[in-house]
Amino acid sequence: MFENDFLSPGADGRLAYREAINRAAAVLSEALPCQPYSGATPAELASLIPGDPCPADGASLEMVLERTRTIVANSIVVSHPFTAAHLHCPPLVAALAAEVILSGLNQSLDSFDQAPAATVVEQTLLRWLCRQAGLPATADGTMTAGGTMSNYMGLLLARDTWCWNRLGWPVREKGLPPEARRFRILCSEMAHFSVEKAAMQLGLGTDAVVKVEVDANFRMSLHDLDRKLDMLAREQLIPLAIFATAGTTDLGAIDPLSEIADRTRATGAWLHVDAAYGGALLFSARHGRRLHGIEQADSLTLDFHKLCWQPISCGAFLVRDAVHFDCIKLHADYLNPESHEELGIPDLVTRSVLTTRRFDALKVWFSFQVLGRRKLSALIDRTIDLAAVAAQAIRRHRRLELLHQPSLGCVVFRYRPSNPETDPCALNEALRRQLFDSGQAVLGHTRIRGQNWLKLTFLNPCLETGDLAGLLELVLDKGRMLEACCGVGGADRTVQETELCGGA
Repeated sequence: MFENDFLSPGADGRLAYREAINRAAAVLSEALPCQPYSGATPAELASLIPGDPCPADGASLEMVLERTRTIVANSIVVSHPFTAAHLHCPPLVAALAAEVILSGLNQSLDSFDQAPAATVVEQTLLRWLCRQAGLPATADGTMTAGGTMSNYMGLLLARDTWCWNRLGWPVREKGLPPEARRFRILCSEMAHFSVEKAAMQLGLGTDAVVKVEVDANFRMSLHDLDRKLDMLAREQLIPLAIFATAGTTDLGAIDPLSEIADRTRATGAWLHVDAAYGGALLFSARHGRRLHGIEQADSLTLDFHKLCWQPISCGAFLVRDAVHFDCIKLHADYLNPESHEELGIPDLVTRSVLTTRRFDALKVWFSFQVLGRRKLSALIDRTIDLAAVAAQAIRRHRRLELLHQPSLGCVVFRYRPSNPETDPCALNEALRRQLFDSGQAVLGHTRIRGQNWLKLTFLNPCLETGDLAGLLELVLDKGRMLEACCGVGGADRTVQETELCGGA
């Protein structure tokens, strides 16, 4: 009676599934807009989406797919060359194919009897990743939903491991010890906000996060790190963990990992490296050396839905010694009884803060199998080259101001008004918003040292230098128009007239 509603073993169910997937793929490819965004406002979108998510009687799949065209047509096109705001990538075709398989299998990675082959694939992938990061044979990991979850796990294990090793205090059973009031986590002022989020969730409070200044290249300042560590010692506070970043969200900066590792060992703290963005350099033949020191991490974060082109969400958390997962290990008789360990049955729920988990490892395994190491490296290198070309073009144009020399694919810059009395912060915010509202471009924005900046995030290796010129010209045109509206004009040479040096 219901066979056609499921991917079932019968012929009818399998046929219905194939037809549904093919029709859905057709709607996606046909309805995807040709510009970055439709420009629809929140109110307009609300009027387009049916108000009753579950009517008394359902419609045909074909009819609902037709309704879904509206959603597709009013979504951000992540593969468009003028979409360059966030660390959201155009997904690989191979990864999308794997997504079809893993969603159809619907395996949950908490116990072996739910996902036998999936368990082996995930373990194989994670142990390979540990080797790529230079971690010892004791290392292992788990797949996560992304950087926020991985960073949380790193600081969770840091907290519980310190309490057990130094105090013999099992946080799992007893909760936080009195000494927890003195715990401090050090990170750069450019670190991801998930550090404070984790401190809040771990019962330490956001006041436990000590922000370290950055140097001229926006990397954690070793001088200020030493100063902050001395301050903690004088105040009898405990440096629980040092949180280093390999690829900051705004600027792609990579902290000096080796030097930070030296200081971490000297203080007895835990070293966590947030390599959600920059960790992809592990797969780059040209740039991998820039992660020197990551092999000394006690734990680290990797994301594949950034610079490895996987559909959201797909991340990994690696730990130097798998024994630290014991901090979060619990047994449930219905799921992972202790007898399974005696029998050598791997139930991966013991190394995750989640119970139900998707088979996201398949996307990475599948994609890497299709690409191979050389092509994966070339794709990563391409995005870094594109950022360098864009930075050079920005630096050469008198109406554009470059904040930094890009380290990865992030380029932070802004339009420079010709009238010194014009507020550049207000102008650049208006510029970005008008480009978004018109659907012409999706640019990033950030605030650094009290100033508003625009941000281009290059995650699309298919981008051409001509696309870069067109995007920057769009910024210039909008900036000139906004100045003219304020009675401030002035002719300028175009980006096309400014040579894009090199090429990628």
